[in-house]
Amino acid sequence: MRQNLRISKESGYTIHSGGRLRFALVYPNFYYVGMSNLGLHIIYALINSRADSSCERFFLDEPLSVETQTPLNKFSAIGFAVSFEQDYFNVVKILRAAKINPLASARTKFDPILIAGGPCATFNPMPLAEIFDAFIIGEGEVIMPPVMEVLAQKLPREETLQALAEIPGVFVPAFPKKVSRQWVKNLDEFPAHSEIITDATEFNMYLIETARGCGHHCRFCMAGYCFRKPRNRSLEVLKSEVDAAKKFGKKIGLMGAAISDYPQINELCKYILDAGLEMSVASFRADSVTQELVEALAKSGLKTLTVAPEVGSSKMRAVINKNLTEENIFSAVELGIAAGLKNFKLYFMIGLPFEELADVAEIVELSARLKKFVGAGKLTLSVNPFVPKPFTPFQWAPFAERKYLNAALKILRDGLKKLRGVEIISESIKSAEVQAILARGDRRIAQLVVKSESPQEFLQLLRESGVDENFYLRAREAEEIFPWDILDMGFSKKYLRAEFERAAAFKATPACFDGCKRCGVC
Repeated sequence: MRQNLRISKESGYTIHSGGRLRFALVYPNFYYVGMSNLGLHIIYALINSRADSSCERFFLDEPLSVETQTPLNKFSAIGFAVSFEQDYFNVVKILRAAKINPLASARTKFDPILIAGGPCATFNPMPLAEIFDAFIIGEGEVIMPPVMEVLAQKLPREETLQALAEIPGVFVPAFPKKVSRQWVKNLDEFPAHSEIITDATEFNMYLIETARGCGHHCRFCMAGYCFRKPRNRSLEVLKSEVDAAKKFGKKIGLMGAAISDYPQINELCKYILDAGLEMSVASFRADSVTQELVEALAKSGLKTLTVAPEVGSSKMRAVINKNLTEENIFSAVELGIAAGLKNFKLYFMIGLPFEELADVAEIVELSARLKKFVGAGKLTLSVNPFVPKPFTPFQWAPFAERKYLNAALKILRDGLKKLRGVEIISESIKSAEVQAILARGDRRIAQLVVKSESPQEFLQLLRESGVDENFYLRAREAEEIFPWDILDMGFSKKYLRAEFERAAAFKATPACFDGCKRCGVC
C-alpha cells in the first residue's frame, strides 16, 4: 500500500483491511476546501464505523484515494458530497479522469454505483440526474445506514437500484417516484465534529455543529426551508465535544445556520475560552448576537466582524422576511467596536424580487451611515446577485436582467467611491447566471452538465443546443410544475406560494415558535 504524503500530516483517518465494501467519498473540489466541509467528516466516520464497509476520500486535485492511493474506478460505490452548483462540472471532470463514464445510462454492471448527497442533491437532483444512480434527499445520518446495507449485499446493478429506490429518502432517477426528505429528530444521537485533523484546510479549525435548521423564514434561503425544523444540540453534548478537541489545541469553529440563536451561546463561549481554546463562528444574526459572543470572538483573534443585512431598505427587509431593524445592525456593529474590532464586512444582495433601484440606493445610504459610525475602520461590502432557489418562496422569481444588475452595481460603486475605507467586492453576473440555471434546472440541463467540465463549456453547449437560457432565468407561473416537485420537504407548495404573495404585499411572517403548525414540518 502506497501512502499519500497528505495522510502523514493527518490524524484521525481510518484504514481498514480487506473483505469490506469499498466506498469512495468524493468532495468535488480541492482537498484544502473539502476538508473544511463538516458533512464530509460525518459521512466518513459513519461508514467507517460499520463492520461491513470501508471509506476512503477523493478530491479534485488527487486522482488516487488519500488513504491507500487506490484509483477511483476500483471502488464498488462512489458517493459525492455536492454543496455548490459550480462543483457540478468538477464531478464530470473527476469521473472522466478516473475513466468512469459520467453518463449513468452508459455505465455497465462492472461500473461502480454513483450516489450524490449534500444540499444540492436534496433541493434539486434533476441537473445531475444523467450522472448519478441515486440521490440522498435529506440528512445522511438517517439515510446512509440502509443505503450501506443494500450496497453491502453486492446485488446486480439493476437489483441494487431497485432496492435503493425503496429506501425512504433515496431518489433513483431510473425508478422515479415521490421521495420525502429524511432528517435527524434528535441531534444529540449524532454528534457532529471534525473527525480528521489536518492543518491543510481552508478554516484550520476543529469544527463542531451546534444546531441544524433555521426558524426565521428568510424567503431567499433554501437551507432555512430544506433543513427544517430548527434543532439544537444540548449544551452537555457540545461541552463533551469541546473537551475532546482540547488535545488538538485548534480554534473551535462553531457551525450552524445562526450561531447566535443557540439558546446557551454565552455559556458555550465561556466554556470554550475557559478550556484555553479560541473560537470562531460560521454565522450569526444581528438581532440575536450577544456581547459575550462578540467578546469571545475578539479574544480569539477575530479582526473583521461580519453582518448580513442583505438589503438596505425597510421595504426589502419585509420582502425577504429578514426581520432585522437598522437598530439591530448598528447594535451588532457597536458590540464589535466595544470589543476592539475596527473592520466590518456586510453582505448584500441585488436583483431580489420586487426590488427597485431606489432600494439599492438605500444600501449606499445605510453603508455610509455605518462607515461614519465605524470611524477609521474598514468597511467591506460583499454584493452578489440574488439566485432564486427551489423550495423557497422565491422559486417563482426571475433572475434579474443583466442591465438591471449592472445599473445596481453602478449605483453602489458611484455612491460609495468618495468614502475612504470602503471596499465593494462582487461575484460576476455571468457566474451567478450559471448558478441560477443549474439551481432550477431539469433533465434537459442534465444532458448538458454531463458533457461539461467548466461553466464556459456548459454555456457553449447550452447555446449550441438551442435551449434558451432565459427559460431557466425567467419568472415562473403560479401553477407551473417544477422539476423538483417529485420531492417532499415536509411542507406544501401552497404554503410557499402564500409566502411569495406575502412578500409581494411587503408582509412579514413571524419566526418559528413552539406549537407552530404553519408550514407542516412539525
